[in-house]
Amino acid sequence: MYRLIAQDGCAKRGSFETVHGTIQTPVFMNVGTVGAIKGAVSTDDLKTLGTQVQLSNTYHLHVRTGDKLIKQFGGLHKFMVWDRPILTDSGGFQVFSLAGLRKIKEEGVYFQSHIDGHHIFMGPEESMEIQSNLGSTIAMAFDECPSSVAEKEYIQESVDRTTRWLERCKVKMAQLNAREDTVNPRQMLFGINQGGIYEDIRIEHAKRIAQMDLDGYAVGGLAVGESHEEMYRILDATVPYLPVDKPTYLMGVGTPANILEAVDRGVDFFDCVYPSRNGRHGHVYTKHGKINLFNKKHELDHRPIEEGCGCPACRSYSRAYIRHLLKAKEMLGMRLCVLHNLYFYNHLMEQIRDAIEEHRYKSFKKSMLEGFLSPEE
Repeated sequence: MYRLIAQDGCAKRGSFETVHGTIQTPVFMNVGTVGAIKGAVSTDDLKTLGTQVQLSNTYHLHVRTGDKLIKQFGGLHKFMVWDRPILTDSGGFQVFSLAGLRKIKEEGVYFQSHIDGHHIFMGPEESMEIQSNLGSTIAMAFDECPSSVAEKEYIQESVDRTTRWLERCKVKMAQLNAREDTVNPRQMLFGINQGGIYEDIRIEHAKRIAQMDLDGYAVGGLAVGESHEEMYRILDATVPYLPVDKPTYLMGVGTPANILEAVDRGVDFFDCVYPSRNGRHGHVYTKHGKINLFNKKHELDHRPIEEGCGCPACRSYSRAYIRHLLKAKEMLGMRLCVLHNLYFYNHLMEQIRDAIEEHRYKSFKKSMLEGFLSPEE
């Protein structure tokens, strides 16, 4: 159940009650593709960093280790020792990212595994069953994420098929939640809006899926090659047609600036690999933008990554030491950078929530965006 606590313009501050705890929104979901955050980050670490939701990948867990084994273990929560909400994506994005290894039909998608090449079939029913085996808090509907440069005619056909798949997902989830042996009988379903960069297709699709009374709604197929301006244009056009009394999730986004802009357009949920991926390469986020710790100017820098930051890296270590670890290829350097970035993102979301509740979001967004562009003192 989603409760709207405050609005400031289109920005929403809410709470979303689930079987695994209440999510305060707007929220950033930390990406643990195969049940772990890359960078040697434990579930205890995630709690210390203020993580509310962990996101895992249906396709990847299906092809490696296997969802049936995880179900025997009692589900993904028990498997990875995490008692807070988990969202699982449906495998639909792999329809986009594994373009050279798949064939799309009405019944579903025929894949070749990226690991060993064996043949896999996944349709709406299979995706729901895998996610039910994992027992996630929120399951994403199976969709196709068409290329942003695809022909309009193809995108319309793809969106129509995604709608038919969503109807099948809803029916299958109801059946799975009613089974006696289901891991999580209160699993929720989010539908996904698609339509590339075509406003008319996006709006019509948003209207159609909004009538299906789902637990939440995602905007997919963005941050896949289009410009930031195009992404914001699509959000401006689409989000008003999604239910304001349900969570809105912008999939795979993004940078701190992207998040600030999307919140201003009514988005509640975010996920992105940037904090962990960039951290593993020595790129860390601060209120002055992104810093590359490999730069020689940090060789004798006694300061923490960010003054006043409460993350485990900044509380104890200098930029110089972390740079030394990175240069020496010590895992601790990578880990400290990832911990800092995840803390930065989660703390940013706390600040966003406070600003919306206090009806000062516009000025907060403006000061943060200006800060990202201002040089360090």
